[in-house]
Amino acid sequence: MAILPIETEREGTNEILRARSEEVKDILAPEIRQFIRDMHDTLANTDNGIGLAAPQVGKNLRIFVVAPALGLNQTVFINPVITKVSEGKESMEEGCLSVPGLYGQTPRANSLKLEAYNERGRKFKMKADGLIAQLVQHEIGHLDGALFTDIAERLTEVKKK
Repeated sequence: MAILPIETEREGTNEILRARSEEVKDILAPEIRQFIRDMHDTLANTDNGIGLAAPQVGKNLRIFVVAPALGLNQTVFINPVITKVSEGKESMEEGCLSVPGLYGQTPRANSLKLEAYNERGRKFKMKADGLIAQLVQHEIGHLDGALFTDIAERLTEVKKK
């Protein structure tokens, strides 16, 4: 499974990365379960990714996965909804697998609460702060057709050697 870059030379902007994703209707469908396994494999094979949203691999679905190394109880978020955000914001450096080599200080809520479904179709609630809150907001941004570059301050390009 290939990660879509935000732009290609021949085609311009990848429209799926700018579209609002559709809710998953049948979480337990075999094709959804396989897609989630493929997303985990794709994320595991990136150099520095900690999260991956379905639009980044060409599917207009409200799903994102996070790296197990983050130590969260859940690594799959299906139809996630942020139910509360803190008033306080923090600006942290972000990058994106779909915008390789570009980084920027990105203001996000310090903490949040969310609801989502896991890969077994069970609803869960979660509180997040710091890096995890930033990650959740970044990935849900993808599901809404937004990129960190839309709100980042001081973008910096880092070229690979």
